[in-house]
Amino acid sequence: MIKNLIANYQLLITKIINWIKKNRWEAFWLALILLIAAYFRIYKIDEYMTFLGDEGRDVIVVRRLLVNFDPILVGPGTSIGNMYLGPLYYYLIAPFLLLSNFSPVGPAVMVALLGVATVFLVWFITRNWFGKYAGFIASLLYSISPVVITYSKSSWNPNIMPFFSLLIIWSLWKFWYEKKYGWFIVTMISFAFTLQSHYLGLLLAPVLGLFWIITFLKIIKLKLIVNRKSEIKNFRKSTAIGLILFLLLMSPLVFFDARHGWRNFSAIERFFTERQTTVSARPWTAFPKMGSIFEDSLARLVAGKDNLLGKRVSFLYYLSGGVIILFFLKRKLESKQKCAFLLLFTWIFFALVGLGLYKQHIYDHYYGFFFTAPFILFGGISKNLMNKTNIFIRSLWFIGFGLAGLILVISNLKENPIKYPPNMQLQRTIQISKKVIEESKSKEFNFAVIAERNYEGAYQYFFEKWKAPFRVIDPQRLNETITKQLFVICEVPEEKCDPTHNPKAEIANFGWSEIVGRWEEDGLVIYKLVHTK
Repeated sequence: MIKNLIANYQLLITKIINWIKKNRWEAFWLALILLIAAYFRIYKIDEYMTFLGDEGRDVIVVRRLLVNFDPILVGPGTSIGNMYLGPLYYYLIAPFLLLSNFSPVGPAVMVALLGVATVFLVWFITRNWFGKYAGFIASLLYSISPVVITYSKSSWNPNIMPFFSLLIIWSLWKFWYEKKYGWFIVTMISFAFTLQSHYLGLLLAPVLGLFWIITFLKIIKLKLIVNRKSEIKNFRKSTAIGLILFLLLMSPLVFFDARHGWRNFSAIERFFTERQTTVSARPWTAFPKMGSIFEDSLARLVAGKDNLLGKRVSFLYYLSGGVIILFFLKRKLESKQKCAFLLLFTWIFFALVGLGLYKQHIYDHYYGFFFTAPFILFGGISKNLMNKTNIFIRSLWFIGFGLAGLILVISNLKENPIKYPPNMQLQRTIQISKKVIEESKSKEFNFAVIAERNYEGAYQYFFEKWKAPFRVIDPQRLNETITKQLFVICEVPEEKCDPTHNPKAEIANFGWSEIVGRWEEDGLVIYKLVHTK
């Protein structure tokens, strides 16, 4: 088996070298795009990365896995519905946390490298479907998108979703269009990773199910017409293995749920059946909102966060989409490109319907499961509209898409994250954590953060890593967990802080207190509180 793996690896390397020799200029431009993508994602990543409560919580869990060998059965909690994800993300970042000597930068670099790999996948898939020029257009725009770059510079569970969702689409293509049924195994593994990065990955389930059914119906038809036992056997075997592996990857969450009274399952059930203020159970209510959601996604992802430009780009998409549909009807598209557009349109359609059912604000990372779709579509329509029309209309399209592409590149570069000063969140957290430990005088202490969008996780990670005498107050064991001093970090304006009367549990459980110390570090205020005598 090892010999076969080595032989396949050598064959792959040989193929890559031969392709580079035959396509030197294409390889050069691809390498340049990947270098641009890597630079924008990895440049000063330790200074630009987000490191707040969620990121701290994640590395705490993973460090305990690596140091104490605590098995992980459940992943991060979601922001709504009291639901939990699976633990695959934690296991994915574990090697990088270990290799970086437990620095939170390690997992962030992993996400950045996965982001560069996603740029490569965008190029590879778009080139396969629509040609090399389409591949360059799509991958270049994706590599410089400010929103995409921002979510590729930090370790956070939704940030791995673009890679695995695109891998679902590509493996589904291989399974459905190319009849390479073994790729269904990759589809289901990728679906497990996507679903455990964010539950919005569920919106890929209709796409997956629809194209599996189409493939199944083709198999049935083949069975009735000709005797193709080996193909039918491969289809069944791959489906069975894919489903088994998916269930195995999801099983830790199921075991956790079974041990805790099916709390997660009940929360998901309530979310879809009772929380009508959050999500609508009526699919038709999504249709009026689909246009505005599509425009917003284009503005955020493709147009460099420029809403006006997003509206103009959406008009270009609508116009081009209409022409592509006309090509469908007049049979001007090749079979491969027709199927590629069908898969793309289906992917985007279900994404917009699903997001249209959501009644709350749609944050940028909610688009993660179809981050790549608008870029691949842009490359595809630009190539086809310039090739399938007469020379006059072709010239107009060429000028139009050329100007649109140039404007989009300028707009995206103008909002590039590295143009702005880094947030220095990791460095600030380290500095303040050291100050708290210093002022604790090596005695046990409790800790709290007063902030609008942060909590104790980031600081707690360094307390645990440095073996500081930090204690989390347990309401069921107050006598054992309350110490004689409480440090409070104020991340809001000081007049809104009031650490002795703040209702936050970490402060209220400490009891009546008074301030005996105050320090300013990097723009934040640290208070030391002791019990009132």
